[in-house]
Amino acid sequence: MTSASVASSSTASPLHNDRFLRALARQPVDRTPVWMMRQAGRYLPEYRAKRAEAGSFMDLCRNQDLACEVTLQPLDRFPLDAAILFSDILTIPDAMDLGLYFVTGEGPKFRKTVRTPEEVDALKVPDAERDLDYVMRAVSTIRGELNGRVPLIGFSGSPWTLATYMVEGGSSKDFRHVKAMLYDTPDAMHQLLDKLAHAVTDYLNAQIRAGAQVVQIFDTWGGALSTPAYMEFSLRYMEQIASGLIREQDGRRVPVIMFTKNGGQWLEQIATAGADAVGLDWSTELSNARQRVGHRVALQGNLDPNVLFARSGAIRAEVGRILESYGSGPGHIFNLGHGVSQFTNPDNVSAFVDALHDLSPAYHRQPQGDIPARQQDS
Repeated sequence: MTSASVASSSTASPLHNDRFLRALARQPVDRTPVWMMRQAGRYLPEYRAKRAEAGSFMDLCRNQDLACEVTLQPLDRFPLDAAILFSDILTIPDAMDLGLYFVTGEGPKFRKTVRTPEEVDALKVPDAERDLDYVMRAVSTIRGELNGRVPLIGFSGSPWTLATYMVEGGSSKDFRHVKAMLYDTPDAMHQLLDKLAHAVTDYLNAQIRAGAQVVQIFDTWGGALSTPAYMEFSLRYMEQIASGLIREQDGRRVPVIMFTKNGGQWLEQIATAGADAVGLDWSTELSNARQRVGHRVALQGNLDPNVLFARSGAIRAEVGRILESYGSGPGHIFNLGHGVSQFTNPDNVSAFVDALHDLSPAYHRQPQGDIPARQQDS
C-alpha cells in the first residue's frame, strides 16, 4: 500500500477513543486521558530489539514500517490515550545539511555549526514534503495502522531549541555559544529563528496533511533563557508557528500543545500564544497553574519521571496527589513532566497507568459547579 493510499484510507476511519481530543478541548471525559513523552523508547525491550534490527537510530526513523512498529509498541503494552510519532526533534536541522549524527553516551551532534550571520544566511529552508518525506510516510503509515484506535500526535522542536543544537553543535550544559550569538548578533539570531519558524510551520502542516491529529511543539531549552530573552527569542516564534498551522483537518480541529521545560513562570504568556494546551514539568503545581490560566487552555502533565523508579504504592500516591491538585472537571491530560527515562522498569509504567485509570474517574463524576473554590477556573 502506498503512503497516499494509507493516508486516504486512514482519514475515513472513525476515532474509537477521542478522550485525549475531548480533554484538549476542555470537554467532559469519563477519566483523565494519559500519554507519555518518549513513550516509545529505550525502556522497552521490544524497542531495543527493533532498534538493533534497524542498525541506527536514524535508520529506524527513516524506515516507515519500523517507525510505525515502535510507535505502536507502548500502546500494545499500556492502555494509553494517544500515540506519538516516533521521530526526532532534529530532523529539520538534519534536512538543512548540517550533518546530524549520534555518539553513544553523548547524544546528537552536528558536523557543521551555525554561528555567524554568513552561515545563517547560507542556510536553506527545507521543503517538508520533499526533504522530510520519510517522516510523512511514517505519519501516514502509523495513522493507517492505528485505524482509529487513538489519536496520533505529530511534533517538532521549537525554533529556539533547534537553534541551540545547531549553534552549539550538539547538546550543551551552558549554552555559551548560542547565548553569545543571541546577545552579540541578535539580528542574525532572529534571522535563524525566523527561518526555523517557517520550516517548523511547513513541517507540522505536512504532518497534519499526512494524518497527525494533534501537534506538540517541544521547547526543551526555553527555560534556560531569561524572561526578556524567552519572550523575544522563544515564545515569539512559537506564537508565529501557531498562527500559521492548519487548525482543521478531516472535519476536526487540530489542537496544538506547547511545552517549555522549566517554563512555568511564563504560563500566562504561553497560554495566550495560540496553543490549545500547555505542557508543564513537575516544578509547577497544577492547582496554581489552573488558577492562573482559567478557561484559556487545557493543561498537560506533570508527574516527575523519576517517580517511576519508586515502588508501586508511592507511584499511586503521587498520581493521586497530582489528580487532587488539578481537581475536578475536564481540561487535564496526564503526562510526565519530561520524557520517560531509558532506565524505567515497564512494570512501573503499568503501575502508573493503572493508578490513573483507578483514581481519575472520581474527578469526572461531579459537575463543574462542584469544583472546590480553590480549584475553580478564574
